[in-house]
Amino acid sequence: MGLRPVAIIGYHDAGVAGAWAGPALRCFEGAETKTIVTADLTAAFERELDAIAHDVREFPEVEIVSRRVRHARGTAEFAVTVDRQGGVDVDLCERIAARINAALEPCGGVYSLEVQSAGLERPLVRPADYQRFAGRRARVVTNLTVNGGKTHRGVLRGLRGESAILQTDGGELPLPLATIKSAHLEYDPRADLQRDKRQRKRPHADG
Repeated sequence: MGLRPVAIIGYHDAGVAGAWAGPALRCFEGAETKTIVTADLTAAFERELDAIAHDVREFPEVEIVSRRVRHARGTAEFAVTVDRQGGVDVDLCERIAARINAALEPCGGVYSLEVQSAGLERPLVRPADYQRFAGRRARVVTNLTVNGGKTHRGVLRGLRGESAILQTDGGELPLPLATIKSAHLEYDPRADLQRDKRQRKRPHADG
């Protein structure tokens, strides 16, 4: 699926009265009405994402990695990034999008919805992610200069107090969580090749 496959991006008009001008999605209704509709859409979006995260029957092992809501010219723009043990495919993204659309449609209004997988270079958005993915390579960007730079690459060594620990060529580098602007895993094809080689050798060794 690639490093960051985007599966579903679309606009939806849930039947709001008004005139629309092409892809710009301009609405000629009152600002107060648009604000109420957008707030209803946002509340429904948040509720449905929480429901999906806890629906172990329809979406087992699905994790809501991140969500984003933007409001522009009376239009709500929703984006959600998901992950799952074993990977995310287009079918899963489509099912999640359909579930969210069904929840948003009764609200009326117009919105865009983007559902994407976290990909092989998934973002690290929670403090627990730095512990969970210890041993994996990562790229961390800080909003303050740390150890002479703002972009740091290395192997995650978990959390220590309020800092993520990154093993770099120069040694261990503590990065205070409060200074981290963005972070994501870095895909290392060499590690995948080495893992495949070990797996291929294992049956021979067991025999």
